[in-house]
Amino acid sequence: MDKNNIKKEYTNGEITIVWQSGKCIHSGNCVKGSPEVFQPKDRPWIKPEGSTTERIIKTIDTCPSGALSYYYNE
Repeated sequence: MDKNNIKKEYTNGEITIVWQSGKCIHSGNCVKGSPEVFQPKDRPWIKPEGSTTERIIKTIDTCPSGALSYYYNE
């Protein structure tokens, strides 16, 4: 896998957050919108248990590059 285009998934049980590093333009919307979930200095940097599904979705919807997306778990 190309290390410049890593794809990772993080779940809170209700939704799964998908992050694609190669698309990220570092706008910071995720960190500003949900700092309790998106913590770029930590590993893992996405902590989906940090907020409500509704707020996570609202934050992901502000991602201008499409690096962050989500899907509902079955």
